[in-house]
Amino acid sequence: MATFVVRRLIASVFVLLAATFLMYNLVAFSGDPLEDLRASNAPNKEQLIESRTRLLNLDVVPPLRYFIWFFGILRLDFGISVQGRDVNAMLEQAIGATLQLVTVATVVAIILGLVVGITTALRQYSGYDYTVTFISFLFFSLPIFWVAVLLKQYIAIGFNDFLQDDPQLPVWVIALLATASGLLWASIIPGALRRKITTFVIAVGATVSILVIMNLVDWFTVPGLTIVGVAIVAIGSAVGMTLLITGLQNRRALRAALVTAGIGLAVYFPFQFYFSFFITEWWMLVLLGLATVGASMLVGRLMGGHDRAPVMRITAFTGVLTALAILLDRFMIVWDDYVSSGRIRGRPIATIGSSTPGLEGSIWVEGVDIYTHLLLPTIALILISFATYTRYSRASLLEVMNQDYIRTARAKGLNERTVVVRHAFRNALIPIATIVAFDIGGIVGGAVITETVFGWTGMGQLFINGLNQVDPNPVMAFFVVVGGLAILFNLIADLAYAALDPRIRVS
Repeated sequence: MATFVVRRLIASVFVLLAATFLMYNLVAFSGDPLEDLRASNAPNKEQLIESRTRLLNLDVVPPLRYFIWFFGILRLDFGISVQGRDVNAMLEQAIGATLQLVTVATVVAIILGLVVGITTALRQYSGYDYTVTFISFLFFSLPIFWVAVLLKQYIAIGFNDFLQDDPQLPVWVIALLATASGLLWASIIPGALRRKITTFVIAVGATVSILVIMNLVDWFTVPGLTIVGVAIVAIGSAVGMTLLITGLQNRRALRAALVTAGIGLAVYFPFQFYFSFFITEWWMLVLLGLATVGASMLVGRLMGGHDRAPVMRITAFTGVLTALAILLDRFMIVWDDYVSSGRIRGRPIATIGSSTPGLEGSIWVEGVDIYTHLLLPTIALILISFATYTRYSRASLLEVMNQDYIRTARAKGLNERTVVVRHAFRNALIPIATIVAFDIGGIVGGAVITETVFGWTGMGQLFINGLNQVDPNPVMAFFVVVGGLAILFNLIADLAYAALDPRIRVS
């Protein structure tokens, strides 16, 4: 494996060198970086031109100037911009904002795309399958800038107006959402017509009950999961993870998952107190998350018996989902304080920027602010990838389900859950690994438009401003980072092939 990695990295470095040489010269020859100074009426214009020429080595022809930039890169120095700013500092600021945006969008798009794609494959040619297919092709055809504008108008401005009036869902909205929920679950759940009707009625009733309760408790003004919501998430995660990984017939695994959920509920109130007074930095939450994973896996190890590995996975997922529910509830507690603050003035869903200038508060208020600014651009970026992941995961699973080894597994008497989860799903992920690797660069490219529409000062703005000012150094910083990510994730994809398919060896 080490030989393979080294060989791939050497080949990638040479490709990146050639690409950077070409890109640098294209930018350098695209215009005059002194144009703004030549048109200036400043009395010291000649001195300014001479100073910028000396600072950026503009008296050297671009092909040779590239090597000056290259030797600077070897020292991790991206140089100086046309405006005299340190590109390293500009890159540090920009990459933080973009990676924050891209990471959230990528993770959510992958999870949603895989779940929806797999369920459509299992419910092939159903109403649910046809609906998802239509929506996927619709997303394929939507321009990202148009989606961003619509999100601003209807999700941000519309929802903010809703909060400032009487935030109560009207009867027709409740009826519409309940009907949509009923149709969705009836299309997903297989079975005869009677079973579908029963599913529809239950889903409609549950949706109506939840929405009515939300109106009664004024949930949109003072949101929260409370201990009841966290309990539903915890128990649902325990049962769902057990059903998915081992099946409910594995009582040992189910007991371990329920114990993990119970521990999470037992620490709900102590942790709310702990969050309020002792959590003051983000790294504390990271450490707490790692401790949650470790404690959950320990429960699985102690209660898993001779087959501990799947039980430990179940308890780990259950513990993480329960912890996330508790954490989400803690953020919801400060929602009212955030909305009523002087900087927000009752309009929490942001339409521009990555944070609210001048907003002061705890990390919980800061976290809510980050979420409200991430919401719209994340949705916009998700739509770029969601349709792709959905269609590819559906096609991949359908292809795998027709393979001989799947028919053999069924012939041996394995239940459908085991066939899908243990045999089909793993192999269906192989082509998805390639899509994920290539999509990283695509999402960053999409972020260029998204950042422009939503006013984020990220990698996209760094790239666009560099092109507009005929400034190669910021453009090359963007290019090197994106190219490096492409190399890294393609290498990870190749290694993932070997992990997913034992027939593949990297050497």
